[in-house]
This record gives sequence, C-alpha cells and structure tokens, in this order.
Amino acid sequence: MKPMTDKDFGALGEKLAAGYLKKNKYKILEKNYKNPLGEIDIIARDAEYIVFVEVKTRSAEPFLSGMYAVDRRKREHILRVASAYLAKEKRGLQPRFDIIEVEIDRATGRLAGMNHIPNAFMQEGPYARF
Repeated sequence: MKPMTDKDFGALGEKLAAGYLKKNKYKILEKNYKNPLGEIDIIARDAEYIVFVEVKTRSAEPFLSGMYAVDRRKREHILRVASAYLAKEKRGLQPRFDIIEVEIDRATGRLAGMNHIPNAFMQEGPYARF
C-alpha cells in the first residue's frame, strides 16, 4: 500500500466521521464548508441543532488527543465561520460545536477508534463576531 499523504489522511478521517454521523441519524448539510473567513469540516443537523463539527484525525495510539488540538484560537476561528454561516443561512436551529477524534492505522488505512465529543465548546457572547 502506498503511504498516505497528510491531506489524504485528513480526508479519510473526515469521510469516516461523516459516515459515523449519517449512521447516527445526522443529516449532513455541508462538508468542507468554506467562506471568506475559513472552513468548517462538517455542518450537520441533529434534531433541533445545527452542528458544526471539527474532525481531528490522528494515527492510532496518538500521543495527544485530537481534542487538545482545538485550542482557543481554533475555536474562535470555527465560531467566526459558523456565525457567518448562520447569518447567511437563517436555519433557526440552535448551534452546537462538536469535535470528532478519528484514529487511523496509517499503515493499513483502517479505523482504529473514534470519539465523538458533542458540545465540546460553546460561544461566549453574541454570535455575530465576524
């Protein structure tokens, strides 16, 4: 098997995360949503929530959990992009910010583990901060 590039590795993690969400009755609204402020990996709907999902893909047995890679700066970035999306789309749903950690065996490309963290962080203050 040809070694995976980092881009392919991340794309595989996002594909597996989207499959997990679909299997768990989420409706995928957008994948790799981009606007002038940046990108959000997955935007989905779950009952009364619009869910903005950051996917963190790591090699199996990671030294550091993917959740810790979503630092204050990354959270603020996601919140700005989400605020612009909400202002444009007007879906009337409560926003929620989730993280999905995906662990993949790099040698085989097989899923080694997945951890969905609903409501991993939240907006403090008004949403229109873009």
